[in-house]
Amino acid sequence: MDRFTLAVIFGGRSSEHEISLQSAGAIVGALDREKYDAVLLGIDRQGEWMRYYGGAADIAADRWRDGGQCKRALVSPSSETHGVIEFDSGTYMATRLDAAFPVLHGKNGEDGTVQGLLELAGIPIVGCGCLTSALCMDKELAHIAAREAGIECPRGFSVRRPYDPEYIREAASGLGYPLFVKPARSGSSHGITCVKQPGQLAGAVGFAFTHDDKVIVEQAVDGVEIGCAVIGEGDRLIFGRADEIEIHGDMFDYIEKYTLKTSKIHMPARISSEAEARVLEAAARIYRALGCQVFARVDLFLTASGRLLFNEVNTIPGFTEHSRFPNMMRGAGYSFGQTLDELVKAAVA
Repeated sequence: MDRFTLAVIFGGRSSEHEISLQSAGAIVGALDREKYDAVLLGIDRQGEWMRYYGGAADIAADRWRDGGQCKRALVSPSSETHGVIEFDSGTYMATRLDAAFPVLHGKNGEDGTVQGLLELAGIPIVGCGCLTSALCMDKELAHIAAREAGIECPRGFSVRRPYDPEYIREAASGLGYPLFVKPARSGSSHGITCVKQPGQLAGAVGFAFTHDDKVIVEQAVDGVEIGCAVIGEGDRLIFGRADEIEIHGDMFDYIEKYTLKTSKIHMPARISSEAEARVLEAAARIYRALGCQVFARVDLFLTASGRLLFNEVNTIPGFTEHSRFPNMMRGAGYSFGQTLDELVKAAVA
């Protein structure tokens, strides 16, 4: 294809800011500069947008704001501009974009906010759109939509403030212990607690409320977590190999996700070819039911009896060269660079 102007948006006002920098640094470093003109847009922790003119290493190391390498910038909501406006010494310059890749994990980026801005501007998104991003970010609403499509999910209930502690105790007792208490809209396992007995429930609910104003209480599933990388839309889907999380402890928390101190990721998953085919089929049903497009990682639970239950869809999964999504695609024969090419193709298809 002709040389392509691609915005990579990174950082953001989220507890996952640092993870975004790691993902974006890897993506920017891997882009083929004979194919792509990269427009790098950083969002600092206060929400200021800037165009960054430095290299990938300084993004990953969180040095991108140092050394005068930035100019104030924004994505214009105007479809006529169809791109970025940057400001310098009383003047401004517009750069038209062919597509934008929001590499923004968590709130204020993965939740449909930035996607809505890009849709207003008419800029193709390397990722899911506004509605799907918001839906998948809310674990309760994603499960409701999945159940409507006939997909089994763990049992649970949601709580908002003000809430009745006695109701929570009774409803949790109906689910049985252990169970998980989690923010409805958060990522990287922030705010999640594995509750093994009733005396731990109130503290877990209070902790989850420090991360979101809606909390989910959900039964623990006796099974392994299986992930599936999906690219495309409708009937034109590409799948990575399924992977498996081996957990030595109660949960795959933030520390384990990014250090793997005691946990392991098996890619491909240690399941039969027949089971993997069922995983891919279920992932495709979920992907379509929630309106996903371009790419997403679909996570499921596989029980010893062979039941598949939907866990969540991550619309902007981690994207370093060692992250799960690129590794699953590598297992299917796609290099990191080829995976990025497939994402861009899917965005503008």
